[in-house]
Amino acid sequence: MTLDLTRTLSELVAIPSVNPMGKPVSGPEYFEYRVTDYLENLFRSLGLPYQRQHVDVKRENIVARLDGAVPASEGGPLVLFEAHQDTVPVDGMTIEPWTPTVREGRLYGRGSCDIKGGMTAMLGALARLAAERPAGMPTIIMACTVNEEHGYSGATALTRLWSESGSIIPRQPDVAVVAEPTQLQVVVAHKGVVRWRLHTRGRAGHSSQPHLGVNAIFRMAPVLAALERYQREVAHTLGEHPLCGNPTVSVGTITGGLSVNTVPDHCTIEIDRRLLPREEPLAAQQNVIDYLARELGDSVQLEHGKPFLIGLGLPDDNNAPIADALHRAVQAVGLAGGKIGVPFGTDAAAYAAAGVPSVVFGPGSIDQAHTADEWLALDQLHVASEALYQFGKRGL
Repeated sequence: MTLDLTRTLSELVAIPSVNPMGKPVSGPEYFEYRVTDYLENLFRSLGLPYQRQHVDVKRENIVARLDGAVPASEGGPLVLFEAHQDTVPVDGMTIEPWTPTVREGRLYGRGSCDIKGGMTAMLGALARLAAERPAGMPTIIMACTVNEEHGYSGATALTRLWSESGSIIPRQPDVAVVAEPTQLQVVVAHKGVVRWRLHTRGRAGHSSQPHLGVNAIFRMAPVLAALERYQREVAHTLGEHPLCGNPTVSVGTITGGLSVNTVPDHCTIEIDRRLLPREEPLAAQQNVIDYLARELGDSVQLEHGKPFLIGLGLPDDNNAPIADALHRAVQAVGLAGGKIGVPFGTDAAAYAAAGVPSVVFGPGSIDQAHTADEWLALDQLHVASEALYQFGKRGL
């Protein structure tokens, strides 16, 4: 059985699987369970054994296994293909998010680029390999995980699955390929991230008498200025990775106050500190905390929350064999390709931390991910699937 890649991607995009991103929201578009059901039916049609792994309510990883020429349980090689099922929210989109539309060689819709296109490329390769069973093929695990966009909990849960009794994964994979939009280049390193909330407090009062209150938003102003100085003057001195560059800090949200005619008694910002591949997240957070304390002294009382998201970086010191093998497969389909580093995070870091040499690869560009008119070039979808098929025939 072969898959029509455009049709499969269209069907996946048409199934909402929005990650609520930690917000207390509800509605039929949230969570991944409908995509999981779709994938279960697909794996069943391919004749592959599969397993669902509970992660949270309406959130299950699903894993299928294609046995190789020598089963992994008997010492044969074991390769993990992985793609996440969730998408970011659709607020502000200028196209219908779940009405996949093909126009001028592109498929438009939420998740088309990040990362249902990469998932489709992997599924297409898997289906071809399942039909052909080429000699020398490794055992391939196809894992589709949940909650990549806000915490990597699906990937973390998956790393426990291969050590559990009765698991469909007989042992720890030898290598992993994680789907993300990389413009058909092989990502061997990427940054990590630590995010937390910082609060300033004040005293409420009527805005006609602001001197009787204490404005928490005003108290946040020097904090923001200090963080801007940290990014401009300090971050680049904390180290550099040849493929990923320097650490960074950014403030992504600010909230505070009840109404325009009330002196606000609270203000909160969310801080995003990007990490070098082997940088320790809590140490990086503490570095920012200590800097603010030195810069501001006792002039502003700050309350730093514990991190609400930690994502490790992907180091490039033990994944050269799989990177080279996948790069050869990319070259075999006529592309020059390349081995690169990127500033965003992926599930690959969780597998690398568990001891599985991992790389990231897929069609599309991160520039199209999460956008108001998200799209994927269909020629890249087909090339990616062909490269994954060529890699899957031979493995390492």
